[in-house]
Amino acid sequence: MNTKLKCLLLDDELPGLTYLKMLCEQIPELEVVKAFDNPEKLLAEMGGLDFDLCITDIEMPGIDGLSVANLLKDKMVIFTTAYKEYAADAFDIEAIDYITKPVKKERLQKAVAKALEKINKKATNKKFVQLNTDKGKALLFFDQILYIQPSETDSRDKEVLMKDGNVILLKNITFAKLLSHLPKADFCRINKKEIIAMKVVKFFAHDEITATILDKNGKNLVLFLSDIYRSDFLCKVNI
Repeated sequence: MNTKLKCLLLDDELPGLTYLKMLCEQIPELEVVKAFDNPEKLLAEMGGLDFDLCITDIEMPGIDGLSVANLLKDKMVIFTTAYKEYAADAFDIEAIDYITKPVKKERLQKAVAKALEKINKKATNKKFVQLNTDKGKALLFFDQILYIQPSETDSRDKEVLMKDGNVILLKNITFAKLLSHLPKADFCRINKKEIIAMKVVKFFAHDEITATILDKNGKNLVLFLSDIYRSDFLCKVNI
């Protein structure tokens, strides 16, 4: 079930941030979503970003990395720092790993492997998610979800097509938040407005996916695969 981990990078020192980004880009299991040299900017933007992991320095002016990690809630964190005395604090907040600088590629790979193991274990064990709908809270079983798109009446809401043909309306939830709940290997965002279950893929080409889902005319639904999400999709079809 291994797939790419989407990560944010944070280091207030630009040379260190550039070096860390270069290392991450050499690790196939990582996809760098965005790199930040200011913790306040990361915190301001994180709600609109789709990511699983944050690799962050600890010692920074203003908001330190430990404080940032506490605000990331259910996201995984790997710390990088030149100061060994923070190790105990890092593991108190259940960090995936704690790497002392200078960061080496082999050491970073070991930390990433721990993060993958954790996310794969979580995906294997969990069978459903509880979310708010227009009719109250609902349990959505992952194996029943086929397709997700924004509501036509309010884009903040999302319509979920279920295996039995029913459509469930989720209230006020972003695609990023939805993806954080879904098993990564089994679901993929294919463009700005659609998430699909990988099991509905019948055919695919460079910028097009033909799904097993039928439209109103009884024909297979044809969906657009955008450049931004193509690499993630291809990674999942090649698992």
